[in-house]
Amino acid sequence: MNGSRKRALVTGGSGDLGAAICTQLAAAGLHVIVHANTNVTRADAVVAAIQAAGGTAEAVAFDVADAAASRTAMAALLDAGPIQVLVNNAGIHDDAPLAGMNDAQWKRVIDVSLHGFFHVTQPLLLPMARTRWGRIVSVSSVAAVLGNRGQANYAAAKAALHGATKSLAREMASRGITANVVAPGVIAGRMTDGLFTADALKQMVPAARAGQPAEVAALVAFLCSDAAGYINGQVIGIDGGMS
Repeated sequence: MNGSRKRALVTGGSGDLGAAICTQLAAAGLHVIVHANTNVTRADAVVAAIQAAGGTAEAVAFDVADAAASRTAMAALLDAGPIQVLVNNAGIHDDAPLAGMNDAQWKRVIDVSLHGFFHVTQPLLLPMARTRWGRIVSVSSVAAVLGNRGQANYAAAKAALHGATKSLAREMASRGITANVVAPGVIAGRMTDGLFTADALKQMVPAARAGQPAEVAALVAFLCSDAAGYINGQVIGIDGGMS
């Protein structure tokens, strides 16, 4: 049971970065809903780890790009009460130079990151507003700020979150709700391990290393806290000085 704990939903919570975010939010006293698309086993493992550490969590699985499935899932979650913390972390890569990118590659990446943001965020806003307190953090990328070869689709999807978030912040601020973006650079994990040599990282990143999921999660957890209530509509880079 989550008792009187605020509830937090983390989309893409079964991945490396998502798991770190879920862990830190649970440690901060939130009841965490760990979302996965198809890999429910990994979401269950994150839940088990949180529970073993004394926190509370549950897993949920649906495709954020599927409007009907998302609506059904959100309605079921809201039956148990409002969700006051939302971390939009779901996203996929399907890289190719734009000249060689096909229709499916372009649309699926945007469907998950951008349409997924809408499908999950929109139903939660009015219940959140009624509580007069809320935190929405969307995970973008340094690629949305600087661009990156082979990632026009990913950069477009993530950059769109910046504009949506700045608008949402203006709409919801008077209700005690903040909406911000974090834009990580190269973060260690399954998606990036093996892609960059140590020498390549030193050339790309002024900090000369990859970031750790826990470092990004610490920033997200702060933005979701009471202490961050006057930070709103911001895009905050966490990239070792790349941007």
